Amino acid sequence: MKMLCQKWVAVLSVVTMSFLLTACGETPIKNVSHSSVSISIDKKEQVRKSIKTAGASLGWVIKDIDDNTLEATLILRKHVAIVTIPYSEKEYSLLYKSSENLRYDAEKKTIHKNYNSWITNLDRQIQVQLSVL
Repeated sequence: MKMLCQKWVAVLSVVTMSFLLTACGETPIKNVSHSSVSISIDKKEQVRKSIKTAGASLGWVIKDIDDNTLEATLILRKHVAIVTIPYSEKEYSLLYKSSENLRYDAEKKTIHKNYNSWITNLDRQIQVQLSVL
């Protein structure tokens, strides 16, 4: 009986460690490329404003780089994510630029899984803002 309990403890330990390593692991980096602006917009400025409003609502600090590009920075505790956002009246992209404390691996193109959640949330919020125009 004691031997059986020891085996179960060992199995549960391995399963728990596997789960923890997977939960905190890195995933392939997500870029949103050429996301369509689903409604007809006359001015690129409306897309710019929607991106800035969406980002600000989620804690992103967004600054203008040029007439067609924004840069968004998210700082959460010790983590920093920076994305480049090229845009037009027809589409926009969310492209990884750099990060701090997110275990980015340039060779494998992987990053902490939370980064992808932040990008997904930003993309969704931009779509929400665009839909109310």
